[in-house]
Amino acid sequence: MPFSERWRLIEDEIIRPRHNERKLFESGSKSNPMYKYDMELFSARRKDFWLLHTAKRVLKEFIPSLCHDADGLIFQGWDDPYVTRTHEGLLKWKYPEMNSVDFLFEVGNDNRQLVFLYERGKKKLMDGSRMVFPNGEDPSSISGRIVECSWNKEQQCWVCMRVRFDKSTPNDINTYRKVMRSITDNITEDKLLEEITEIISLPMYADRKKADERMAHAKMAQHRRRGQMPPQ
Repeated sequence: MPFSERWRLIEDEIIRPRHNERKLFESGSKSNPMYKYDMELFSARRKDFWLLHTAKRVLKEFIPSLCHDADGLIFQGWDDPYVTRTHEGLLKWKYPEMNSVDFLFEVGNDNRQLVFLYERGKKKLMDGSRMVFPNGEDPSSISGRIVECSWNKEQQCWVCMRVRFDKSTPNDINTYRKVMRSITDNITEDKLLEEITEIISLPMYADRKKADERMAHAKMAQHRRRGQMPPQ
């Protein structure tokens, strides 16, 4: 199915049924001794996507209001089919300081720093790579760990952002090369918004925007008629 359908089904078949069932449980009109929502160790929500013309508002208002860090934007084709493994048509834009690589860090003989990636499933030494730890960490204490790093252009070194205790393997060499291309391209937020402004001024985009808005209004009216307004 196209992305738009898969995205809709997450709401229709996962989020809304859970929301409606939980309301019934909380009101006491329905009981389920096999499942207790108030004991869940997780939450389920759908990742939001917006039309392209809202990118400026997302960058200037939405992201700064988040309770967690966001590293940028993902541009997802509305009609894209599902693609297994790496989707080469997917565009990810990150803030320059958030372009990062996950390395395997080890301390070798004579306290020499060793930085590894993966290549064909095996460790690849990134000879000449240097890593600095701005928070005063003792490098030997994190030897053998995966370390997420950003690139410091002025000092020509990798700066530790955090230790990835949730990962046991570093990035693949191909991922590293893509990140380095992104760093070299240096597409700033202003440049990104400038390109988006040109795209949304095209007649083709204006027509698509109107069609999508008509579809959204029709779907909302359908939910109202059924008394199934989506959860906010």
